[in-house]
Amino acid sequence: METQSPYKTTKPPKADSSKGYLDTVVRSRINPYYQDDRATIYCGDNVSILKSIAQDSVDLTVTSPPYDNLRDYKGYSWDFERVATEICRVTKPGGVIVWVVGDATVNGSETLSSFKQAIYFVENCGMNLHDTMVYRKKNPLPVNKKTKRYAQSFEYVFVYSNGSPKTFNPIMKKCEHFGTGTSGKFRNKDGTLEGGGRKINETKIVDNVWEYDVGNYRSTSDLIAFDHPAIFPEQLAKDHILSWSNERDTVLDPFCGSGTTLKMAKRLGRRAIGIDISEEYCKISKMRITQCELF
Repeated sequence: METQSPYKTTKPPKADSSKGYLDTVVRSRINPYYQDDRATIYCGDNVSILKSIAQDSVDLTVTSPPYDNLRDYKGYSWDFERVATEICRVTKPGGVIVWVVGDATVNGSETLSSFKQAIYFVENCGMNLHDTMVYRKKNPLPVNKKTKRYAQSFEYVFVYSNGSPKTFNPIMKKCEHFGTGTSGKFRNKDGTLEGGGRKINETKIVDNVWEYDVGNYRSTSDLIAFDHPAIFPEQLAKDHILSWSNERDTVLDPFCGSGTTLKMAKRLGRRAIGIDISEEYCKISKMRITQCELF
């Protein structure tokens, strides 16, 4: 029997496009920790706050949730299934969710939590797994040979979409051999070769393994951000926000932590909504977004 998507059955009021973007949240129910004309931070339980956001009102979510107890996050916990369901409910048709996550190794075996979450988004929330990307750290921490493992240098970036993405602004790079020859042939399903003879374009879309330097003055120059135990690079957030949204779109981070997604969304002319249960982390986010400027 076909499973119906939970986010399609719960229908709070639709967002009124004639109002400002902050009115997609019922502000009479939840007071923001901070807000300006382009960013809002809510301090509290993310499920409760997400429930007050109108259905189909968010263009893009870029977030990295806590996973596998690799950090204690002040002792806070969260309910993956309820959070996932609410994120999917508020995502517009054509909207995108960027989910940065990894797996712990327990008793010599990886937990596979990231893949279990990916399956839930698809099978229980009705989302498409649009792309499985890799965020690779150029300078990972060294590993002890006694662990009998190679150094862990990447995290998964699952890109989910509510139907076909309405926005794709691909990051391009130069082709190394532009204008010097022709492209190779293509392998058919039956193994035969055909084609070839096309000129090599000047540029092409980058691949789905993105590399970044991490650590002090690499992930960000905002030293206050490192008071949070697990930040991701500003450039990672920037690249995804540019790829999957346009100016004035609404960008959500329900685990906003140090505020990286909010800062980059604001700088890029998007409208940012962040949620975190820790007032300490909300304070860090506020400091970062109040000091940022538009690109």
